[in-house]
Amino acid sequence: MPRELQFQVSPETAHDELLLNEQVAKLMHVSVKEIQKIVVLKRSIDARQKAIKFNIKASIFFKGEDFVEQKIELPDYSDVSNAQEVIIVGAGPAGLFAALQLIELGLKPIVIERGKDVRGRRRDLKAINRDGIVNEDSNYCFGEGGAGTYSDGKLYTRSKKRGDVDRILQLLVGFGASSDILVEAHPHIGTNKLPQIIQDIREKIIECGGQVLFETRVTDLIIKDNEMQGVITQKGDTISANKVILATGHSARDIFELLDKKKIFIEAKPFALGVRAEHPQELIDSIQYSCDFRGDYLPPAPYSIVKQVNGRGMYSFCMCPGGVIAPCATSPGEVVTNGWSPSKRDQSTANSGIVVELKLEDFKPFAKFGALAGMEFQKAIEQNAWHLAGQTQKVPAQRMVDFTQNKTSIDIPKTSYVPGTTSVEMGQVFPGFLSQIMREGFKEFGKTMRGYLTNDAILHAPESRTSSPVRIPRDNETLEHLQIKGLYPCGEGAGYAGGIISAAIDGEKCALKIAEILNHKAH
Repeated sequence: MPRELQFQVSPETAHDELLLNEQVAKLMHVSVKEIQKIVVLKRSIDARQKAIKFNIKASIFFKGEDFVEQKIELPDYSDVSNAQEVIIVGAGPAGLFAALQLIELGLKPIVIERGKDVRGRRRDLKAINRDGIVNEDSNYCFGEGGAGTYSDGKLYTRSKKRGDVDRILQLLVGFGASSDILVEAHPHIGTNKLPQIIQDIREKIIECGGQVLFETRVTDLIIKDNEMQGVITQKGDTISANKVILATGHSARDIFELLDKKKIFIEAKPFALGVRAEHPQELIDSIQYSCDFRGDYLPPAPYSIVKQVNGRGMYSFCMCPGGVIAPCATSPGEVVTNGWSPSKRDQSTANSGIVVELKLEDFKPFAKFGALAGMEFQKAIEQNAWHLAGQTQKVPAQRMVDFTQNKTSIDIPKTSYVPGTTSVEMGQVFPGFLSQIMREGFKEFGKTMRGYLTNDAILHAPESRTSSPVRIPRDNETLEHLQIKGLYPCGEGAGYAGGIISAAIDGEKCALKIAEILNHKAH
């Protein structure tokens, strides 16, 4: 039987197999020759002290013990060409993992995606970056793989209670992700690697008899006697099925409007909104690692920070070490930011959303929109940013210290945001209460992270798509009581997930419930 061991080592030792073997042998009071294999189970960085350490949890195999290299295998997916059909609206993580789970359970998924496949999306991303042209159906948010495909592929989640996180990670490894994601405390695939994985998932769905329809936007739901019958697309086509998983993501405003128009109950949901702050990565490294030079054995440093300011939470969101800021508008006439990193996180800048918790009462000026009040609040800020940026995809920007002092920045250095920046006093972008909270919050951040509050940091506005501004109520635990029989609101867009992993888990959950109901009927 292998021995499980938890220990700390230097960064250099963590990356050198010989040094790691010597350290483990010393800890276990054995000869190095007695150790057959060290299998690292979990790895994280402890940077709380000046001498930075790696926390490692590992299985130690001694000579003579059976050791077989574990290979991640995909489930035995069957041919579902002639099986009962289930419609999935949206090919983000919730939709794709729902499709895989349906196939595993012997059902045929029909995935309907408004955007293009991962390759086709690239032309539209280039168009918004270089020319400021927004394709409403194909952009950083819409298209195969959803928002995560071209905005990083971060896999960290706190949603351990929602489902089997390891199962999702293992499936991603089975489809080509590095096995490191099974080990790292904050796993990350990278925008340069994720598209191929997403493509391989799609090819598996089709190989097994499922369907994936691109550039097909759902414009109506067919409901009879309060039960789903199918959907209608923008081409006027009808696709029939009495089980529909609605996994359209947090930016599908037309779907929220459709549900509201059809008197399907939805409700405004608080979310968070703010700016995306960009620092030199070297500065973040020096703050987090307390060193002048990071060296070869430490990854670019991330950060996570939370403060309470005037009764509101202000916190970092979707932090991207060695990353870039991207334009994520989904309609012309708005500016939206997000961030991403390549797999090596080797860019010279670090960026993070810095956002403030909103409350339902903040949406009162938009009360006439009912359940869509939060969405209209969000939209108004994005449209205001567009006007302030000269009606272009150039982003309103300001140096961080200047923002805290209500000064318009005289100059803005070039940032990673390709469309460019326009110097704007951020107080013009946001409601007064929000600007004031952020001004005070950045001062508090500077007290916790010495050096963080600097004019070398550039704020880009707004970071507004942190989560859905709408929730589609459902019985979250059992999925027994649905408003419309056969309609399963799912993932981030429905208000039941907050990232790739939790969305994938929710997709599987909906698929499992559908299979349970259909199998019960069959018997």
